Amino acid sequence: MQAPSLVFSRLDLLAAAPNVGGLMALCEENYAALLRLAPALPRLRGPLRSKPHGHAELLLAVVDQSRYTSTLRLTHLLHADGATGQQPSEPDALLRAYHDAEQVEVLSLRQTVLPVLSHYERPALAAKWRVNLFVSKWLGYCLREGHGFPASASLTAADGRRELLTSP
Repeated sequence: MQAPSLVFSRLDLLAAAPNVGGLMALCEENYAALLRLAPALPRLRGPLRSKPHGHAELLLAVVDQSRYTSTLRLTHLLHADGATGQQPSEPDALLRAYHDAEQVEVLSLRQTVLPVLSHYERPALAAKWRVNLFVSKWLGYCLREGHGFPASASLTAADGRRELLTSP
């Protein structure tokens, strides 16, 4: 059984309302998990794919890379035998990693399995808490399934599946 995360062991997830300190700690934990998934994250370029045997393919697409931040899309690629040959990719997250602050911000999240964020609501802190908590659980799942993105796994621009990177 997996040990509880650092944030989860310090926070009461059932508390009436999350606080800013708890949200920042969760964003730091998400950054640490993302670095375990992609250790060379500050230097990665382009789309990367991970497909452990028997598990769904995971795509990490670096949208923008600068000295202090990385903007990336993380999504599972679900294949089907329909007319398009592919189901909509879910979950699908646009993330910004702040390397100097060692935090990850969820810019957008598309998923329909759990009712995490159906609309923007007040207060924003509660909505941000839910999406970051979802991403935390998802990153942990990806790590347990054996996903990883070594720097040498970059794909070329000629890859025929790059259109997946432009979907919201």
